[in-house]
Amino acid sequence: MYANAVQELIDELGRLPGIGPKSAQRIAFHLLKLAPEDALRLARSITVAKERVSWCRRCFNIAESAAGGVSPDDPVECEICRDSRRDGTVVCVVEEPRDVVAVEKTREFRGRYHVLQGAISPIDGVGPDKLRIRELLARLDPEGITEVILCTNPNIEGDATALYLSKLLKDLPLQVTRIASGLPVGGDLEYADEVTLGRALEGRRAVGE
Repeated sequence: MYANAVQELIDELGRLPGIGPKSAQRIAFHLLKLAPEDALRLARSITVAKERVSWCRRCFNIAESAAGGVSPDDPVECEICRDSRRDGTVVCVVEEPRDVVAVEKTREFRGRYHVLQGAISPIDGVGPDKLRIRELLARLDPEGITEVILCTNPNIEGDATALYLSKLLKDLPLQVTRIASGLPVGGDLEYADEVTLGRALEGRRAVGE
C-alpha cells in the first residue's frame, strides 16, 4: 500500500481511458521524479485547458475562450466557425474533435464541421439521443446547408452512425455523401484484407474524374 497521496494519484490516473493499474503506477512514479517546476507546469496546463476550453456552440468542436475563462451562459465558437472564408453550405460530420484535425491536415476541405461527440454503439449504451444529432438538424435551414458529408470512421460504429444519419436526411432538400474508403496510396493488393479491397471496388469511379 502506497502513501495516501501517491495512491490517490494512481487512482486518478487509472480513471483515464486506456490507462490500466500498472500504467497508472508507472506514470505516477514518473511524475514524482519530475522536477517541481515540470510537475507544476503540467498541472497548470491542465487547469488552464479546463478553464478556457469548451465546446463550440455551433459545431461542438473544441473552442477556446480568452484568458478570462468560459461562461456557460456565453459559449464561444471555434476558429473554423468564425472563419468567414469557409463555405458554410457544406458541413462535414465527424465523430470527435480529433477527426476535425485529421481532415484539416488534408487541406482538401474548406467547408465547416459538425462534431457528433461519439458514434452509435449499442454495446456501450450510446444511442442517437446521446450524440449531437438534434443540433445538426437544427443547423440545416438557418445556415443554408446544401451538402452533408458523412465522415464517420469506417468501422461498425461509424458505419451504423452514417447509415442512421443518411436515413434521417434522405428526404431533405440537400445532398448527403459518404467519404470513400479503400486501399491506401502505395499499398499492394496482395496485402489488403477482403473488407478493404471490397470497399475499394464499391467506391470505384470513372478514370479521369
